[in-house]
Amino acid sequence: MKILHFLPLHHNQLLLMAKLHHPLAKLHHPMANSSQTSKKESQRRSNSKLVAVVAPVASLAALVLLVVPLSIYFCKKKKHVHQEPNSIVVHPRDPSDTDNAVKVVVSNNINGNTSIGSGSGSRDSSGTGESHVIEAGNLVISVQVLRNVTKNFAPENELGRGGFGVVYKGDLDDGTKIAVKRMEAGIISNKAVDEFQSEIAVLSKVRHRHLVSLLGYSVEGNERMLVYEYMPQGALSRHLFHWKTYNLEPLSWKRRLNIALDVARGMEYLHSLAHQSFIHRDLKPSNVLLGDDFKAKVADFGLVKLAPDQGQQSVVTRLAGTFGYLAPEYAVTGKITTKADVFSFGVVLMELLTGLMALDDRRPEEQQYLAAWFWRIKSDREKLLANIDPVLDVKEEIVDSIIAIAELAGHCTAREPNQRPEMGHAVNVLAPLVEKWKPWDDDTEEYSGIDYSLPLNQMVKGWQEAEGKDTSYVDLGDSKGSIPARPTGFAESFTSADGR
Repeated sequence: MKILHFLPLHHNQLLLMAKLHHPLAKLHHPMANSSQTSKKESQRRSNSKLVAVVAPVASLAALVLLVVPLSIYFCKKKKHVHQEPNSIVVHPRDPSDTDNAVKVVVSNNINGNTSIGSGSGSRDSSGTGESHVIEAGNLVISVQVLRNVTKNFAPENELGRGGFGVVYKGDLDDGTKIAVKRMEAGIISNKAVDEFQSEIAVLSKVRHRHLVSLLGYSVEGNERMLVYEYMPQGALSRHLFHWKTYNLEPLSWKRRLNIALDVARGMEYLHSLAHQSFIHRDLKPSNVLLGDDFKAKVADFGLVKLAPDQGQQSVVTRLAGTFGYLAPEYAVTGKITTKADVFSFGVVLMELLTGLMALDDRRPEEQQYLAAWFWRIKSDREKLLANIDPVLDVKEEIVDSIIAIAELAGHCTAREPNQRPEMGHAVNVLAPLVEKWKPWDDDTEEYSGIDYSLPLNQMVKGWQEAEGKDTSYVDLGDSKGSIPARPTGFAESFTSADGR
């Protein structure tokens, strides 16, 4: 009987046999499988514990990452909604008069709306934040600011209604009044938006004391608003046709002449003195606004068109404007020049003369269209004077100016455009009637007893003695003594180029 001896096997050999499922591998390491199984079970237990700890921590971190940004966003939004407006914008009414300006308070907003134009930053008087002073250009104003100044567009702040929408009065914190024209949501169409954009574009390029100033505008969502300087006396039409309804004083003849001259100057600038030539297309009394001193300004530039270039006779466009004021060639052919505005101005002159509206179907048939009827009576002095506005006291001293205005109205409404004058001619006719110079009466009391026939030095001495002034410090013998000496550093002479 043979005895088999199991020699010890090398580790690598055992591994090889294990791979080949050799029976000796189990015989030499009977605990191999059991040890490996226990190791796997302990690893699974540790992995389960790790998952149980990590999962809640990861969930909490994700929640924090989600909540914190949302909280910051809503806090900022809330702060923005309640933020008080703190930017002041100054828009001068007259570029040559910086003291006569309109200040508009504008709130900063998250939409990135900014003022367009050159400006400088400075602290405002309240110390609430940075102020931006804009002396020119358009201004984007927050809708919330306009809601605040108009008391949420309260009915009592309504100034009037038109094709565009409703105009409201607004009061700024410093007491300045503004007019806010708000487009009604129901009429927002391509035509209305075109007029809105046209008004902004035109009033960006023109500025004149007889054109209403655009202070800013607002475009947010469905809101479209234009902000103007406030004209406290309202439209000319109120004072001309509806003065009884509004309990107003009727316009005197002198005031009507002044208004006509103001409108003529504004239209002359629009046609020929601005950087570009524009055609208003809707000149009428309801688009002429009056200030406290009854200075007139032309308004409503939604239908303005660029005038044709020098080489062009006219520009063809869709018919727009108000019947009664439309030039015949424009109404028939759609071709327009600046002479169409001249025609409209002539009709406005007729209204100032007669107190009648351009078109009124309540009048007798032959008088319904003012321009055609006026042409039949303007050459007859008696008929003309008999049809002047009854509220006017037609005295002999104003008859000549009435006839001159009637003649100008006839020229402006000539059938052929080339027979109508330029607006500059209207200004030349009206200016002498309005600014007629009259000498003082030769009354010695007006001259304070001074004898103006004496030499200047004796005349001054006599006046000072009469007033009880001390004349000892004045050397009247040599008037050159009153001229100050040349400051140090100045040249003996200088030209105009040195003063620029």
